[in-house]
Amino acid sequence: MSYLLGIDIGTTGTKVLLVSPDGSVVARSSREYPLYTPKPGWAEQNPDDWWQATVAGIRDVLGASGVACEQVLGIGLSGQMHGSVFLDERHEVLRPAILWCDQRTADQCRWITSQVGEQTVIEETFNPVLTGFTAPKIVWLRQNEPQTYARVRKILLPKDYIRFRLTGEFATEVSDASGTSLLNIAQRRWSQKMLAALDLTEDMLPKVYESPEVSGRISAQAAKMTGLAEGTPVVGGGGDQAAGAVGNGIVRPGTVSVTTGTSGVVFAHMDEPRMDPQLRTHTFCHAVPGKWHVMGVMLSAGGSLRWYRDALAQQEVALAKELGVDPYELLMTEAAQAPPGCEGLIFLPYLSGERTPYPDPWARGVYFGLSLRHGRPHLVRAILEGVSYGLRDSLEILREMGLEISQVRASGGGARSKLWRQIQADVFDADLVTINVDEGPAFGAALLAGVGAGAYATVEEACDRTISITDRTLPNSNDSALYDTLYPIYQALYASLKDHFLEVGRLV
Repeated sequence: MSYLLGIDIGTTGTKVLLVSPDGSVVARSSREYPLYTPKPGWAEQNPDDWWQATVAGIRDVLGASGVACEQVLGIGLSGQMHGSVFLDERHEVLRPAILWCDQRTADQCRWITSQVGEQTVIEETFNPVLTGFTAPKIVWLRQNEPQTYARVRKILLPKDYIRFRLTGEFATEVSDASGTSLLNIAQRRWSQKMLAALDLTEDMLPKVYESPEVSGRISAQAAKMTGLAEGTPVVGGGGDQAAGAVGNGIVRPGTVSVTTGTSGVVFAHMDEPRMDPQLRTHTFCHAVPGKWHVMGVMLSAGGSLRWYRDALAQQEVALAKELGVDPYELLMTEAAQAPPGCEGLIFLPYLSGERTPYPDPWARGVYFGLSLRHGRPHLVRAILEGVSYGLRDSLEILREMGLEISQVRASGGGARSKLWRQIQADVFDADLVTINVDEGPAFGAALLAGVGAGAYATVEEACDRTISITDRTLPNSNDSALYDTLYPIYQALYASLKDHFLEVGRLV
């Protein structure tokens, strides 16, 4: 019997899955680590925390399953996108990694756009330069920590640092590289124009592969640490969104995924690269060779609910511990006590700035419409509804682009809640389906490993053999009509507050 290993280097933790070629999950492990915010709007992590979690996770699943290391056919990697890992000439980490949700680089985004030229940026990368992306982080380091920058020899994305630790190879793949502002999206290779304009050299970056391609093999040192067999192939893998889309079966036109994790993502497959004319969404290379995808990203989806749990729900957390249940279960039960529309309470989920449809690092979270009538159930439900409005923003853009939307698939932590699925179906006014697997990017990474190792001929075949629909949530017409009335008010609030967000941000 053979197996596939999928590893996802997430923002809150690393997930490791051991999967059989029929899609059955044999064993899973999740190891958490901290996120550091040394200043408002900053977000950093220690890459060694990712590595320690990866080693422990691999040992967890091999130990729990009893699978011999020789039975692992291949390994796929996924992870949080855009983060920057800076290595010196000895390949040691120079400073904490700057993450996707870090908002310190607004000035650098403007500088890059001016330096390269806006038209060239769009022609080469198909996207504006945004604060979450990698290139502005590189420029920030050069401008603000020049002594550190002078020692930089390699720049890696989070999952690709783990690849280096596993294989000794400096490699990435097209989907993750798409979020650096350094890749030519149409040609699926590093952009020489972007590199030249920013005074970067290609040897500072890893080699680019297609996602199912073998990019390296487990080294003797990594084999000793993890329990894997030396020489086991490691494929390119995918950025968390592209790998998650493979794990959801979003590998053909028409099917759209809505993922509610820490961030919120609306994702659609494309056979040809296309852009939103207003550049509100991202066009990236897909993890399917020779294909592309478009996605809208909100930065604090499930992250907004996590903020509420940590900041305001100590009572629920304590009770959940006493009852032996997940605190989110109690929060959902509480939210169900509030009526649709929360009696006029609206939440703007911009806790760490926003990306789609507003690329604004200064945007902040807001409760609007609070009254003496509102209680804790309203506060929680308003978050669920506000995030759903934000996801609808991206769906509306896809419709404007003329993309076919024949089915919406829900995934991520938010999809586990029946209440949140119903709210999304009502806000979108669309059927929402779930599938037999909800393991996120790690599952997609395992499927990509299967293609590279020969267990499947193509990515599409891998999805067809492992994924099926299990549940369908239909919209309630009355609630959809109510949300249609509230949605324009939600949209108008950002425009009304935009300048004030900037003023307050500058004061802080």
